[in-house]
Amino acid sequence: TVIAFLSEDHFTAASEALSADPGFSDAIANVELSVQFDVTGIESGDVTYYFKVADGNVETGLGSLQGADVTVGSDYETSQAISKGELNVQMAFMTGKIKVGGNMAKIMMHQNVLNEYARVLSGLDIEY
Repeated sequence: TVIAFLSEDHFTAASEALSADPGFSDAIANVELSVQFDVTGIESGDVTYYFKVADGNVETGLGSLQGADVTVGSDYETSQAISKGELNVQMAFMTGKIKVGGNMAKIMMHQNVLNEYARVLSGLDIEY
């Protein structure tokens, strides 16, 4: 089944893939982190989604997250490149393609969680 990028189905598939991935499970052990992503420049309107890690579980979906530790903003093109595995999160940040707000120390401390999140999601069959 082909899944539309940033759709409800995308996040359902993402949740299942993340929960089933041993590398991601290892990365989130003993981590509490919540990140909200704001993606702009989409014809149908901006999209906000989140992921939250606590107690060894992950939750991801469309919508905003009250009290997120970190917010990450990017345009659609950047979000798509990260999703495809063509652009890594650190490079996107260093080149100004993503803007990060909130608890920078926490996001730096848990970069591996973001990297694992991106790795797992890049394996999904997504239609852009």
